[in-house]
Amino acid sequence: MALLNLGIVAHVDAGKTSLTERLLYEAGAVSQLGSVDAGTTRTDSMELERRRGITIRAAVTSITVGDLRINLLDTPGHPDFIAEVERSLAVLDAAVLVVSSVEGVQPQTVAIWRALRRIGVPTVIFLNKVDRRGADVDRVLAQVRQRLGARPVLLTTVTGQGDREARVRAVSLDAEPVVAEVAEADDAVAARWLTDQQVRVRDVRRALRRAVGRAELIPAACGSAITGAGVRQLCDILADLLPYGEAPDGPLAGTVFAVDRDGHGRRVWLRLWSGRLRVRDRVRLGESRPQPVTQIAVIEPEGALVRSSVSAGQIAAVRGVSARIGQHIGEPPRRHGYRFPPPTRQAVVEPVEPEQRLAMFAGLAELADEDPLVDLRLDEQQAEAVVRLHGEVQKEVLAALMEDRYGVRVRFSGTLTACIERVVGAGAAEERVRERGNPYLAGLGLRIEAAPVGHGVEFRPGVEPGRLPPAFVAATEEGVRAALRQGRYGWPVTDCAVTMTASRYWPRQSRPHQKFDKSISTVAADFRNLAPVVVAAALRQAGTRVCQPIERFDVNLPQSAVERVLALLGRLGAVVHETAVTGGYLEVSGTLPSARVPGVVAALPDLTGGEAVLTTTFDHYAPVTGEEPPMLPRRGPDPDDREAWFRAVPR
Repeated sequence: MALLNLGIVAHVDAGKTSLTERLLYEAGAVSQLGSVDAGTTRTDSMELERRRGITIRAAVTSITVGDLRINLLDTPGHPDFIAEVERSLAVLDAAVLVVSSVEGVQPQTVAIWRALRRIGVPTVIFLNKVDRRGADVDRVLAQVRQRLGARPVLLTTVTGQGDREARVRAVSLDAEPVVAEVAEADDAVAARWLTDQQVRVRDVRRALRRAVGRAELIPAACGSAITGAGVRQLCDILADLLPYGEAPDGPLAGTVFAVDRDGHGRRVWLRLWSGRLRVRDRVRLGESRPQPVTQIAVIEPEGALVRSSVSAGQIAAVRGVSARIGQHIGEPPRRHGYRFPPPTRQAVVEPVEPEQRLAMFAGLAELADEDPLVDLRLDEQQAEAVVRLHGEVQKEVLAALMEDRYGVRVRFSGTLTACIERVVGAGAAEERVRERGNPYLAGLGLRIEAAPVGHGVEFRPGVEPGRLPPAFVAATEEGVRAALRQGRYGWPVTDCAVTMTASRYWPRQSRPHQKFDKSISTVAADFRNLAPVVVAAALRQAGTRVCQPIERFDVNLPQSAVERVLALLGRLGAVVHETAVTGGYLEVSGTLPSARVPGVVAALPDLTGGEAVLTTTFDHYAPVTGEEPPMLPRRGPDPDDREAWFRAVPR
């Protein structure tokens, strides 16, 4: 049986979850239609999703349409979860972009469309809500052409739009409007059409399939997910015109796109691209050691069913492997890679009930393990949790998950822009055993040097591995990395190389006729606790520079608002790189400090009458200039104050 992994994507409230429910119902996968308003949808399993009527986590279910099995991924529509959408898109064969025929193309529609094009996902557009007052299919199709720059081919028509009794029927592939659109993308069809020869349906279908696969043409259908009008015709289009997933026999290759937990523990969701994965197989993800697969549950119309293996093209929930979202087994197809952007905002999380602090730490650690977009940093000494996020709604989601799953109510501090520090030059420092108040039975020398942008933190043991037990080298690296989480201005330090230049230790020994004596023997904690002091001294000599996140923006404007918006961007420090006119609208692209993005978001609706479409993505970090660099209050003792550190972190 042919298999199609299909994503349902849309702006908030365009009706994608309702369409997923309707597809499940029409295919016989559910006996009763779920409702977003009633909180009875099959794919919105989180309480917050049901309460707010929005999709937060991508969900997978399956249906059968004729000889085609379709795995449906219902993805989020809120702007804060665009990264969740993109990492789901990376494992799809095709997508349905749901657009309301009442509200039309909306800001998030444009953002999702750009992601679809960037990743190269063949797409069908479904013009939903034709049964609602104000529906206008022709107007929305014109918006699709203008705002998205797409070339839709309408394959259904509607009668009585704007009425509950609206009806939809299919358009034959040899109809004049369809042939005219296809001729624009296929020379063979164009040659027959321009010479008044008969154009056969099979030729149009073949040409349309090729054009859809190349993203040159976009099949479009209209209907209503609530009444079911047009959904059967949409299913025919999915089965007839979209490219199915391939199932090659080659070497094992798969992509992890979700991690969650159920009553039996942790599950890793993956799409298999080639080969076959069996229970008890040992697989390697990233640089980890091979891990055994203990259970496989394959997505089928009846649900996630436990099977002995999963084959290429299928989606499965796997247990036993400690994988992270975005990791791969083997080598997946190039277009299906995904790079997670760093979060640009951060906040402190605190429990409402102080006695639940440890439970909060444990819960947040689990949630960060499930979602790489949640960058969690725990400070047990200060009893604080700092979380880096992509948007305000993520705070609400985390708070709801903490309360629903772990019974812990949390609150957040004000959100800050998440900066970093980069090393400017080079510096070195050394601490000797039992000198200048050093209480640890360890001596350590370190050199810190600036590294190229994007290098990250590199730890080099230098010549020490032959002179120092491996456990002490590992403890030193742990202490170095911990120290670099808070630089001279309080921000994480990156893009540097740290090299061990010296070490001293007291060998494992004991007093006469007694067992091992820690008081006269060096332990790993001596190096782990001494390393931050040496790092702080080396950083003071090398110097660091605070860098703020810079985002790339694309804003689509009506011509009447161009001057006002460009003036706003200039005041907020934006750098405009290029402009282009598309469908009567001006596309402005450039870069802007992340801290200024909320100001643009707040001002655009008034300046443009609500017509502007703004999308932003992290681009790079740049030094803070023209003002005092922002400082982040230090959490815990400061290793730059040796005496205070030695008192706070005794041996």
